[in-house]
Amino acid sequence: MTSAVPTELLAERLRRAGEVAAEQGVDLMLVTPGTDLKYLIDADGESHERLTCLVLPAVGHLAPPALVVPRLEAPGLAGLPLDELGVEVVTWTDGEDPYLLVSDLAGGPTRIAVADEMPARHVLGLRDAFAGVTQTLAGPVIRELRMRKDAAEIAQLRAAGAAIDRVHARMGEFLKVGRTEAQVGADIAAAIVEEGHTSAAFVIVGSGPNGASPHHDVSDRVIESGDVVVVDIGGPLPGGYYSDSTRTYAVGAEPSAEVRETYAVLQAAQERAVQAVRPGATAEDIDAAAREPITAAGFGPQFVHRTGHGIGLDVHEEPYVVGGNTLPLEPGMAFSVEPGIYLDGQWGARIEDIVVVTETGVERLNNRPRNLTVL
Repeated sequence: MTSAVPTELLAERLRRAGEVAAEQGVDLMLVTPGTDLKYLIDADGESHERLTCLVLPAVGHLAPPALVVPRLEAPGLAGLPLDELGVEVVTWTDGEDPYLLVSDLAGGPTRIAVADEMPARHVLGLRDAFAGVTQTLAGPVIRELRMRKDAAEIAQLRAAGAAIDRVHARMGEFLKVGRTEAQVGADIAAAIVEEGHTSAAFVIVGSGPNGASPHHDVSDRVIESGDVVVVDIGGPLPGGYYSDSTRTYAVGAEPSAEVRETYAVLQAAQERAVQAVRPGATAEDIDAAAREPITAAGFGPQFVHRTGHGIGLDVHEEPYVVGGNTLPLEPGMAFSVEPGIYLDGQWGARIEDIVVVTETGVERLNNRPRNLTVL
């Protein structure tokens, strides 16, 4: 693998992770393959039964940074700037105990933090190797870095937003009366790749009553004239950063006055929430900005989920835009704003944009029309 992230940026991430770990009373972080490892050293891949683990000390802890990796997989790391980052590659072979190897490199910690998504087999193996050492999750350390996007990450998210906008701009090619949701979804998935993503991570085509299920997938339901259809789509770009955008369409006929009036409530609520985004506002402030007008119009019980989620190397990550989250927003935080109204057995609607907190307010990364588009 070859790193596409500047070495100096990776070095800064490792340095900051060590600082935050020390601030949180963690001596050592143990990070297995996943998006946290990609963020820290730009290493792709997934965890499996053979342990690969970044041993990352907090500032002030004696252990040197190291990447423990099976010997048969070490050649795949050749393109990563590990030498420049000061990360020693330590290999092991089948028959050796990699957990004891990690323990030998650890410098006698009293508190270690393991990656949130580390497989249980590795968590338990490390627990045995670090007998008597307090274990906690690394998420509270890593999220302090990952939820504040740097300029390079924002550029990636901006490109992802433009790519998924191009797919929504083509919806008239796919979303037609007489086609099934599954047929439409297959065409959308292909378009997501055609427009620059490496894959379609998710495609929701919720027509008619299926639109009232926020996480509906696709089905064999045939789209009928007059259906309201929720289309929620996204995927990763080659750099690993995700798009995610929802628009709602009316197919084959003008929607009824009741549908238009209800949709107008939703559109106004989404706009109000986006405009509330600024440094110093809290995550729950944005949720309230979306929820209050929907509740005032009598649809509170029909808005059944949080207003948004952070996005980056994972499609769902910190910060979460939900009541009770008093986290103050800061420049660089990126998240969705996606209120919805869902009328069981009838229809549903959702509008979703990815936004980034700027120094003075907000930047939208999705820019397709938000009105109820008739196809």
